[in-house]
Amino acid sequence: MTKTNSGNFFEDFSLGQKIIHATPRTITEGDVALYIALTGSRFAVQSADTFAMDIGYPAAPVDDMLVFHMVFGKTVPDISLNAVANLGYADCRFLTSVFPGDTLSATSEVIGLRQLSNGKAGVVYVRSSGANQTGETVLEFVRWVMVAKRDEAVPAPEPHVPDLPDHVSPDQLAQDLPPIDSAAYNLELAGAPHRWGDFESGEKIDHVDGMTIEEAEHQIATRLYQNTAKVHFNAHAQADSRFGKRLIYGGHVISLARALSFNGLANAFHISAVNGGSHVAPCFAGDTVYAWSEVLERIEFPAREDIGALRIRTVALKNRTADGFPYKSDGGDYEDGVMLDFDYWAIVPR
Repeated sequence: MTKTNSGNFFEDFSLGQKIIHATPRTITEGDVALYIALTGSRFAVQSADTFAMDIGYPAAPVDDMLVFHMVFGKTVPDISLNAVANLGYADCRFLTSVFPGDTLSATSEVIGLRQLSNGKAGVVYVRSSGANQTGETVLEFVRWVMVAKRDEAVPAPEPHVPDLPDHVSPDQLAQDLPPIDSAAYNLELAGAPHRWGDFESGEKIDHVDGMTIEEAEHQIATRLYQNTAKVHFNAHAQADSRFGKRLIYGGHVISLARALSFNGLANAFHISAVNGGSHVAPCFAGDTVYAWSEVLERIEFPAREDIGALRIRTVALKNRTADGFPYKSDGGDYEDGVMLDFDYWAIVPR
């Protein structure tokens, strides 16, 4: 009997299947520092204990996207080790702040299955959650991933595509945030003068800067999250793939776009929820990432005068600047160079 794990293929999944993922991971200050080194993220609340404590946190919380990647990485050996591509996200909610020293674990439930017409692969929909050492859920999200079949002759399961919300309801946002002392929120140290009331629905922001992804950086980043997907690591195996080389983990592109968005959205200090996300095109080492954002909606919380929320679409581009805000053509297709369409709720001080 083999003692190694070759990962699940499409036919190994069943609707309602529940999976407990290995391995619990204690997030350290070293992880936080390495994440900043790999992404260049500069948001003040996540960068400085002093800044975070001044506005009401007990310490600097771990960057929301680092939390996401740590939980996501745990799901990979069971869900997407044999993935062809990760396709999208929905209904992602950050429920409890995470701090260095917290230990995260993950579980998933299969909520949808759909075999492709060519019979070579299928789409698996999972709802995954991450919990801390006390059992408190810190994060929940849905993702769908195209997974190869081991045997094309295996009959297709009855297709089931889950009904997912197109956005997270505003009444589910910012439930984990302590009262924020907005008067103590130092705009100079944060890096921008713009509070919640300075943004308007429909406003577009060119984040201007670009960042080239180096081979070593994306390899280290993906290993940091213990993401073992073959498409990111095995250059020998990927030489025979349709691209002929390794793919960049889509989450790394999200983190780079988020880091680039600091220039224009420096005070969007917390991602409270992700409404949806699509990896429109693949990304490879050597590509340069640019980004622009649009404010889709601005809401206030009836019971809170310290913060408000912005619904933001951030679009990541490769090897193309954000000049003119490239997005979709009149026919509804994404323009060349668009590789990420990311829709999320961010919290901004008032």
